[in-house]
Amino acid sequence: MTRTWPTAGWAKKRPIKLLSRCSPISIAHPSLAPEHGSTQSDFAIDRHIQVTLHDEQRQTLTGPDGLPVLTYVQGTRDGHPWADLAEVVGPDPVPSILTSMSGWAVSGSVELGEQLMQHGARVMRHAHSMRFDLVSGPSPSEWSTINLPDGLRIAPCDRPARDLFPAWRAAFSPEHPDHSHGSDEQALDTQLAPLLTGEVLGPVMPCSTLAIDEADRVIAGVIITDRDGLPWIATVFRRPDPRYAGLGSVLLRRMLADAASCGLTEMALVVSDGNRARHLYEKLGFELTSTSLTVLVP
Repeated sequence: MTRTWPTAGWAKKRPIKLLSRCSPISIAHPSLAPEHGSTQSDFAIDRHIQVTLHDEQRQTLTGPDGLPVLTYVQGTRDGHPWADLAEVVGPDPVPSILTSMSGWAVSGSVELGEQLMQHGARVMRHAHSMRFDLVSGPSPSEWSTINLPDGLRIAPCDRPARDLFPAWRAAFSPEHPDHSHGSDEQALDTQLAPLLTGEVLGPVMPCSTLAIDEADRVIAGVIITDRDGLPWIATVFRRPDPRYAGLGSVLLRRMLADAASCGLTEMALVVSDGNRARHLYEKLGFELTSTSLTVLVP
């Protein structure tokens, strides 16, 4: 499935019309074949985002002559200081980045990332931003009636993180590009729980949906957040059981139909390079908007 943190190039606050049924909700934290671990929003969701991405919060890196060479939004990622949404604004920022930002994660264009890699930077994530146009894009109205496999039912995403965790964790195996290393408790407490409480990527929206089995267990889910005014697919997951193959696609289609009926105009996500879920998103009608590299500066 997918975990989708925003990537460089996505920054501005984007107002949308939220109808009452689509207003964000909060969830208490108790302390797809290809889509079974489809999207894991840049914690990865890009992990531990601790800033609101507004233009007025951009920082500036200057070169030896005092002139600006790079602007960015500062945060923390995987325990490293993070220059997110990095934009080159002057000649050759690489020497200044290497001198002043050793140990930083830098998220920016592929070109900038590759230049830093030539000097020993390590890739943390290569990701693609995608967008679905709910107004002029593929009409999802008929998707609202797609049936789930026998024994499953739709439920709102109003359960505590521990109820979702077994299916969510299983969806992102160690072989998955968005697998979260560390213990189960670390993954729960630093990724899934903060996502559901709205601490990262914004509050959960009611068009989020879960698939529940007859034993009342969460089998799959699509979590949508209000990411600073932009509806954002934060994570898509399902248990990696052959009985549930295609379930992520079904939930995505139903969610898009619900979002359109609420009056939302678009839906966005980030998918890691190499994640086969990207083909599913393209099939559904998502369009590529940008690509970025996040690297760790030596």
